[in-house]
Amino acid sequence: MIPFSILDLSPITEGGDAALSFRNTLDLARHGERWGYRRFWLAEHHGMPGIASAATAVLIGHVAGGTATIRVGAGGIMLPNHSPLVIAEQFGTLESLFPGRIDLGLGRAPGSDMLTARALRRNLASDADQFPQDVAELMEYFSAPHRHAVRAVPGAGLDIPIWILGSSLYGAQLAAALGLPYAFASHFAPAQMMQAIDLYRSTFKPSAHLDKPYLMLGFNVFAADTDAEAQLLATSAQQAFVNLRSGKPKPLPPPVEDYLDRIGPHESALLAQILSCSAIGSRDTVRSALKAFIEQTGADELMITSQIFDHPARLRSYEITADLRDAWD
Repeated sequence: MIPFSILDLSPITEGGDAALSFRNTLDLARHGERWGYRRFWLAEHHGMPGIASAATAVLIGHVAGGTATIRVGAGGIMLPNHSPLVIAEQFGTLESLFPGRIDLGLGRAPGSDMLTARALRRNLASDADQFPQDVAELMEYFSAPHRHAVRAVPGAGLDIPIWILGSSLYGAQLAAALGLPYAFASHFAPAQMMQAIDLYRSTFKPSAHLDKPYLMLGFNVFAADTDAEAQLLATSAQQAFVNLRSGKPKPLPPPVEDYLDRIGPHESALLAQILSCSAIGSRDTVRSALKAFIEQTGADELMITSQIFDHPARLRSYEITADLRDAWD
């Protein structure tokens, strides 16, 4: 069976706060480590009332310090928000503290609305266009022997796996050209998934980092002991996506009975598209959906995300998913 990993958005739930989110994040990472998940990734978002992982490198250090073996990383750092040197120093520090356990996934989007992106003090007109050059500069800071006029301390000479993230064909093309592993955000932007997979694999150039393509795909899982319970749990994420796309992001709401019957056709179509790479149900239902997705895509690894309001229910969803992986035939 292919490896499963965890993407945690460190959700701030309705009635909760960031402190509670961080306690739940570390608790999930510790359980995920025991259940055999390969990686635990956190994502950079800014100005989002329902996501607590804005200071991503800080939270990675918290999680890595509270676990022992699971790889911990960024899925991802939105590089246009930062100087490549600062990211090299941050992740050089993390790798020095937790050697052999840190991953660095890089994205091109700001991870925020445009007003918040401007508050990050970056030049929005040009920074996204600089993404390939920024990735190359960042990789140079980690190189050995060091060839850059400016040195990242710590950072230079450290072996930190770099991933390119994407939700379109752009990231696939760049990851293939650089010979890097590629993670596609099919858990919320699946429209171009198969095109991106084909482009990445067909144009991949072997590099010192990777000799053949390595593809990780995001996948939503809402697993419970019954289909009905899982469908109820999934309504929190469904509400969150509708709120976000309506321009009204909020803390992750509690589940709502018959939510899909309460919304209009536009919202229903939106959710059907956004959440098409998802498994919602009991063990058998989730197993069938996972099997079909892996067969369709040939993914090398799945990044499982479960935006579930109740923390024990979220743990249970990841536990069921790990059990299914271990029992795969």
